[in-house]
Amino acid sequence: MQQHKYTLLYLLILFSIFLSSCGNNDQTNSPTDHPPIIIKKDKPNNKDNNPQNAPIINITDTVSVPGNVLCFKDSAINGERLSQKLTLIFTEKIGLLVKKYNLKIIGPPMAWYKTQKAPFFFEAGIPIDKKVLKKLPKGAFIKHMNKDSAVVAHYFGPYEETSQAYGILKEWLTDQHKKQTTAPYEIYIGDPLDKEGKPIDPYKVQTDIVFPHN
Repeated sequence: MQQHKYTLLYLLILFSIFLSSCGNNDQTNSPTDHPPIIIKKDKPNNKDNNPQNAPIINITDTVSVPGNVLCFKDSAINGERLSQKLTLIFTEKIGLLVKKYNLKIIGPPMAWYKTQKAPFFFEAGIPIDKKVLKKLPKGAFIKHMNKDSAVVAHYFGPYEETSQAYGILKEWLTDQHKKQTTAPYEIYIGDPLDKEGKPIDPYKVQTDIVFPHN
């Protein structure tokens, strides 16, 4: 649980960076015949182009782990509301249901972004040990994760530069003649804080970006 607590604190940092970079644009993604690939609208890197500043991105073609994720589906009219709602979901709503239904958290937080610009539509959740059979509160649901083929970008670096990983994954699908089958998602892995509770080097913090494919 200590690791998950650290990860949740880290998420607040990540989402504040994400929101500052995407702004309050009112446009939404155009319709497609498959779930959209989210491309981060990031701030330009004001540092020099020293390779030491480049994110580390390792690509793995693998199989996703099946299981159940306790999720909340919601929307937000602007970036400020998105930040507030994500904070509420990860720090309060999921914790209350875990306690109420005697569940165990078995993995790090995850998020699906259906739109990149305001208004935001998203799903956010945490893997749990079993499926809840009782009726859940409004907005809550269990997302069942199938055992699917998936290409994963293991990303190490500033969160505001994750668009690079999304771009590489999109290119990989094209090069390998693969097609995205469901919406991509992010998994927030590792301890972003040291033993003293201070943020560690972002190049040592892992975010997995997952594209299921056929």
